[in-house]
Amino acid sequence: MRNMDNISKYLKEEDYYIKLKILKKQIDVLNIQVGRTRAKAQAKMERRKGRKMKMRKGRKMKMRKGRKMKMRKGAASVHSCMYIRITYEEAFHEEYIKEEHKNLKRELIRSKNEIKRIQSVPLIIGQFLDIIDNNYGIVSSTAGSNYYVRILSTLNKEELKPSVSVALHRHSHSIVNILPSESDSSIQLLQVSERPNVKYTDLGGLDTQKQEMREAVELPLKSPELYEKIGIEPPMGILIYGPPGTGKTMLVKAVANETQVTFIGVVGSEFVQKYLGEGPRMVRDVFRLARENSPSIIFIDEVDAIATKRFDAQTGADREVQRILLELLNQMDGFDKSTNVKVIMATNRADTLDPALLRPGRLDRKIEFPLPDRKQKRLIFQTIISKMNVSSDVNIENFVVRTDKISAADIAAIAQEAGMQAIRKNRYIITSNDFEQGYRTHVRKQLRDFEFYNI
Repeated sequence: MRNMDNISKYLKEEDYYIKLKILKKQIDVLNIQVGRTRAKAQAKMERRKGRKMKMRKGRKMKMRKGRKMKMRKGAASVHSCMYIRITYEEAFHEEYIKEEHKNLKRELIRSKNEIKRIQSVPLIIGQFLDIIDNNYGIVSSTAGSNYYVRILSTLNKEELKPSVSVALHRHSHSIVNILPSESDSSIQLLQVSERPNVKYTDLGGLDTQKQEMREAVELPLKSPELYEKIGIEPPMGILIYGPPGTGKTMLVKAVANETQVTFIGVVGSEFVQKYLGEGPRMVRDVFRLARENSPSIIFIDEVDAIATKRFDAQTGADREVQRILLELLNQMDGFDKSTNVKVIMATNRADTLDPALLRPGRLDRKIEFPLPDRKQKRLIFQTIISKMNVSSDVNIENFVVRTDKISAADIAAIAQEAGMQAIRKNRYIITSNDFEQGYRTHVRKQLRDFEFYNI
């Protein structure tokens, strides 16, 4: 019974499409008839004027006055009757055509409203694969199946290209709308007005990393003529790697804020989708968006989720991840360096990445983010404490000289814990004892967690 309902709904949609085509053809025919009628009436008027001129020239000017007046009256009455008759016929015909035109327009509006009603129901997102003719095509739905479906006659067939996202009717799977290319909400595109509010001064230390990032990203986007004068090509891809919490993502945010270009951020695990082919399509969409909105920066965080070393895959999921990596390599190979698009990849496990991705030409510059030394610790502590209300007895050197291996994120967590200790004691000033308590709490907890994993 449900199949019969679906078939009846599909037949109703087909009737609407056919009626819409017939109404459009009838309106075109009526427009042509109106034009022909007006042209005929204008031709008749021109012929009548020509006959009048000939009759006036052929008359003898020496006729008697009465006869002359009689002829003039008779001729005028005949022509007046002909003119009134033609005018009445034209007015009647035009009135009929106008009324018919209004009826057809009313029917056309009703059909369009019916199509809008069909499009307003919940639709299925699909991908257009190929067109068969002007009325039918092949699509792939989110369920992973391919369908031979009908195309709505009001759609622009030139916009139906392979890999275009379309809206399908939930019962007949007919193509009822073409979705814009930016409809994939999983791709985060940040314009200039949506920049992350992070500056270089917010990052303590990392002087070498900041300099290398400026040379690889900022200068090619702001001053490309410098590289042209020297005769070299700027690096297209940059890999930043190091332990967690060393400031990799923060530095990328500062670069995005400083360069004032379009920033496209995506996590590597987002490319791994449920259905086959979705991941490579997302990679193509990311690079296409970057080209369309250049100058731009593509930031792929946790790239090791899709770029590990290839092996003989035994499952479909592993093969899909390898296809995503191949599409990423293909996009970076076919990338024109003159398009002002930079690719930044971040990972904690650089040793697991595929060698094909690490070769020069794809990732030209590799920037390491190690754990901070004493100098870097001092700069990080100074940057964080400068925004806090601390007492004069706080001496950061007591924490800098300690040999515990801590990252920039650990230092920020120590400062946060010190502030929590002050709040617990109802104080507005953070003392040295608060920092000491925060340091012991965080570092001891960290060591205890490591001991748990080392059992």
